[in-house]
Amino acid sequence: MAVPKAARNWTLIDAAMTRGRRGWAVLRDQGPGQVQFWFLALLIGVGSGFAALFFRLGIDLLQSALYRVEDVTRLASATRDLPWYLFILWPTLGGLAVGLLLFKLSPDGRVRAVADVIEGAALRDGRVETKVGLASALASLITLGSGGSSGREGPVVHLAAVMATWVNDLIRARGITARDLLGCAVAAAVSASFNAPIAGALFALEVVLRHFAVHAFAPIVIASAIGTVINRMEFGGVTEFDLNQQSPLEFYVELPAFLLLGLVCGAVAVILMRAVFWTDDRGEAIRARLGVAPWIRPAVAGAMLGCIAIFFPQIIGVGYETTSLALTGELLMREAIVIAIVKVAAVAITMGGRMGGGIFSPSLMVGSLVGLSFGLIATAVFPAVSGSATLYALAGMGAVAAAVLGAPISTTLIVFELTGDWQTGLAVMVAVSTSTALASRFVDRSFFLTQLERRGVHLSKGPQAYLLCMFRVINVMRPSDHARAIPTDDVWEALESGVYIEPNATLEKAMPMFEETARMWLPVVRIGGEGEAPQILGTLHHVDALARYNKALAATAAEEHS
Repeated sequence: MAVPKAARNWTLIDAAMTRGRRGWAVLRDQGPGQVQFWFLALLIGVGSGFAALFFRLGIDLLQSALYRVEDVTRLASATRDLPWYLFILWPTLGGLAVGLLLFKLSPDGRVRAVADVIEGAALRDGRVETKVGLASALASLITLGSGGSSGREGPVVHLAAVMATWVNDLIRARGITARDLLGCAVAAAVSASFNAPIAGALFALEVVLRHFAVHAFAPIVIASAIGTVINRMEFGGVTEFDLNQQSPLEFYVELPAFLLLGLVCGAVAVILMRAVFWTDDRGEAIRARLGVAPWIRPAVAGAMLGCIAIFFPQIIGVGYETTSLALTGELLMREAIVIAIVKVAAVAITMGGRMGGGIFSPSLMVGSLVGLSFGLIATAVFPAVSGSATLYALAGMGAVAAAVLGAPISTTLIVFELTGDWQTGLAVMVAVSTSTALASRFVDRSFFLTQLERRGVHLSKGPQAYLLCMFRVINVMRPSDHARAIPTDDVWEALESGVYIEPNATLEKAMPMFEETARMWLPVVRIGGEGEAPQILGTLHHVDALARYNKALAATAAEEHS
């Protein structure tokens, strides 16, 4: 009997819909291996690239209006004739605006930046906070535009991550796909901000995703390339810094000096990071002791920055003018040393004062100043076997930045792409390697991972440490009515001996308890209020916790090696 034409049509439609649903599931779960995913990476690269571009132009527009300069790349020199009170007024008002904004929109009054993106990639399925993220971007724009002493890379990375989060939520992406889309957004933002396509891609892999899996490479490179195109549409194909000269290197004789420079830069990087953390801790302690409202804190920091800027306008903004002067050797040694010290203090006040911005651009400036100072000394002591002092400035810039970011590969490439000088790679690599090796012994691998460690998020120790905190006891335990439940009398006996765990605790807390008590299971108990009996919900078994943990480790290893 022939099948009616209408029935055949419905069968074809149903089959097409089934294939469509399966295809969508493949795109959502295994996107990195699909060509369609690359188009999605292209789109998110466009969005993130334009977000980074508009953020940069917004800073330039605000700085130009407030400080009455036409060329913001010459901000430090163009503001020397401004009335002194403007140096104090604008950062103070900017800090006040930032404080009020974060007080209203950020639960903890903290600006979100790169550390939160790293946490989102590792623990939050490729997602970050969106509402607070937008407020943080605006706060950073106000900070940098009004005279704060920080960088723009942290805000644009988080802003791009917000866009990736929207896309992930829209398509309901999860797992590998969600994290790779986050990496695409970050790569495009970094590339668009610095005109550095290679470094943008590697930054996303090395710093944010923290692996170099093959499946992520193609889409991230596509996004990074489109970010660079967007940058060059506005600024052309020029590098951020023009060295205007070749930097000769007496390779075999001079390399020990770059090893020593790396150690010096590693120490300076540690001082810079710890200065920020110390200022943040002391600022909060003083605020709490005085009973001052949290939104006042950034305004006070802004006023302090203004007082410094009266005498050292070089601290205003990202400081690329001063960095360029250091790289071209147009500063005296005393100037370089003093400005480096003042810049460290200014960055600590800005970030410790809970204003906005990132730390990458300041580390470039401090590194170039330290490198130039070191180079002037080295070339004066050994003039016969020394190259140019500016080569030390270039190596120092990379060495401090790499130690701060904990990303020697991408930072080295960023330095090359920012300057266009690829002939001195050996010197930069030697300095970078020794600086990161030294700094990692005094912080938790990087500024960002140390920030997370201070919040109790242990990403620096690898997945074997942070995966445990992803699983709550209530989701792993066996309930009281389980087929293989522990007898109630045994559970009460363990509880009366003081051995139990709460349902909202994580395996991070539970695993040490198994070792300390030498038990194979723990009662899961919800403790009531005063006078209320505890409620036994079930038991957490060591074998179940290990099985869940091993499964997560296997999935992480599979992603990193796919």
